[in-house]
Amino acid sequence: MSFELPKLGYAYDALEPTIDAKTMEIHHTKHHQAYIDNLNKAIAGTELEGKSIEEICRTGADKPAVRNNGGGHFNHTLFWEILTPGGSKEPTGNVKNAIEKLGGFDKFKTDFSEAAKTRFGSGWAWLCKKEDGSVEICSTPNQDNPLMPNAGCDGTPILGLDVWEHAYYLNYQNRRPDYVTAFFEVINWDKVEELFNK
Repeated sequence: MSFELPKLGYAYDALEPTIDAKTMEIHHTKHHQAYIDNLNKAIAGTELEGKSIEEICRTGADKPAVRNNGGGHFNHTLFWEILTPGGSKEPTGNVKNAIEKLGGFDKFKTDFSEAAKTRFGSGWAWLCKKEDGSVEICSTPNQDNPLMPNAGCDGTPILGLDVWEHAYYLNYQNRRPDYVTAFFEVINWDKVEELFNK
């Protein structure tokens, strides 16, 4: 079974002015679609064909085409899910409690923003749930994610921010910090809570 481009739960212009419609459309239909097309080619006829994207990230990351494109598909799928028009402003429930143990929401915003802004080149900033129920902030290069062995951080991603230039350059040019700040206006914390509780 081949992977397919997931449908978005909102229109391309729904996240404006934080993320403009043109960026959303290109990001979704061109960049994400390319990762899916290349992933399907990379796993065709191999032991990875038919496995979930999570399992592919965990077990196929030693193959560069699978690591890059499998990560691209997983990461973007999560990214679309945790965005919502208008945002839900602050976490609630169990994820809020876990973030409180990191020092509170304001400290989380500072630390997460720093992880996103200081990721050299292209990559992602993450909030991950660890096996003991705690959360960790980290970042990974390229399309790596915390499900992959030797990714530099550990756990299940429940929030991710794409800091590749294609995610923001049309609107923000070289102002990545402005993009990172604006991201907090469109986070779907209800979805993050749902992912945490899984």
